[in-house]
Amino acid sequence: MKVLLIVFLSLASGLSSFASTLLIPMDESQTNHLKAYGIVYWTLEQEVPVDWLLNYRGGSFMCRYDQSLENELVVRGVSYEVISDAEADQITSEIASPSSNQDLMRLEQYPKVAVYSPKTANPWDDAVMLALDYAEIPYEIVFDDEVLMGELPKYDWLHLHHEDFTGQYSKFYVAFHMYSWYQEKQREYEETARKHGFTKVSEMKMAVTQKISEFVSGGGFMFAMCLATDTYDIALAASGLDIVGEVYDGDGIDPNAQEKLDYSKTFAFQDFNIVKNPWEIEFSDIDINLSERNVGQENDYFQLFEFSAKWDPIPTMLTQNHERNIKGFLGATTAFRKSLIRSEAVIMGENRTDQEVKYLHGVFGKGFWTFYGGHDPEDYQHNIGEPPTDLNLYPNSPGYRLILNNVLFPAAKKKKQKT
Repeated sequence: MKVLLIVFLSLASGLSSFASTLLIPMDESQTNHLKAYGIVYWTLEQEVPVDWLLNYRGGSFMCRYDQSLENELVVRGVSYEVISDAEADQITSEIASPSSNQDLMRLEQYPKVAVYSPKTANPWDDAVMLALDYAEIPYEIVFDDEVLMGELPKYDWLHLHHEDFTGQYSKFYVAFHMYSWYQEKQREYEETARKHGFTKVSEMKMAVTQKISEFVSGGGFMFAMCLATDTYDIALAASGLDIVGEVYDGDGIDPNAQEKLDYSKTFAFQDFNIVKNPWEIEFSDIDINLSERNVGQENDYFQLFEFSAKWDPIPTMLTQNHERNIKGFLGATTAFRKSLIRSEAVIMGENRTDQEVKYLHGVFGKGFWTFYGGHDPEDYQHNIGEPPTDLNLYPNSPGYRLILNNVLFPAAKKKKQKT
């Protein structure tokens, strides 16, 4: 018996020495893609670095074996494999091969995340907050007070809520101005504007866009969806101009506002035309509105582009997925008109048939931004007042994966390969 026990312990010790790496696959074998991102974030919080294997099995993750990490994987229902160091080295060598369109990025420090959102309740949800909550990634909520008081440099990553940065309350006056939530939102915004010395909400929102631009220019990462994409750029271009109708700010629009737009200040778009009609729920011709679209829900998909992992690691990281054709979804801003996109912006996903751009990325100063059109990747047409999407039903959502790629992106550094 004593001999058998010694043999057993020796075998166990040998297995432990061989099985010293954890691989989190992100291909079709993964049972919960979304929570896998939360596991990686949690691991970084424990000061354990993680390697992001770009284009390897759907953008898998790999790190040294740790019992507490394995326990966390089990508790959260995330698939994983325990492999030996020799197997890990083989994967690394395969990725390093010049013939493979793969690369390895080292994730070291978890990014501090902020979500730009009103403190009062909205009658709609936010896909990024749903994703962060489901993946168990911590974040803090900031809004106009915090932005104007210069608090953004405390964070690494900022998500813009589905906010109208032109100060026109999403042009919801016709449909919702009699609703209590609309009236409360207007009252809150006007009080905040006065507190910071602005006579109009539109002036305050334009000042907020300037602060956010300074955050990005200084090295921050900004991610925006839906209405916060095009209205952000419109507000930048219209800085110092009145583009808001009388129903929203008490006076008329500058009749020459269109000619005075300064496109040099924008992140993604140029040469667009603003919609001056305050009753029309559209802000410019950047968004391809529903009346122009030639695609229905059953065949509404956009395709992710493939990039060179070794030469274009940033767009490669942001497009990691187990699927390349992603279901489309609507929003106050659904998709971007390709002819109005700046030449330096990187198109990462579009409906090639209808030339609708859905997913954009670019550089601004020392920082980066990403625009993602639409409201909710798993709710084709989410209406105001509807319950939020239950991500327990969509743990492998490829549309939501794109959001979470952006959350991890600020933590990435290119790892030097062994020679």
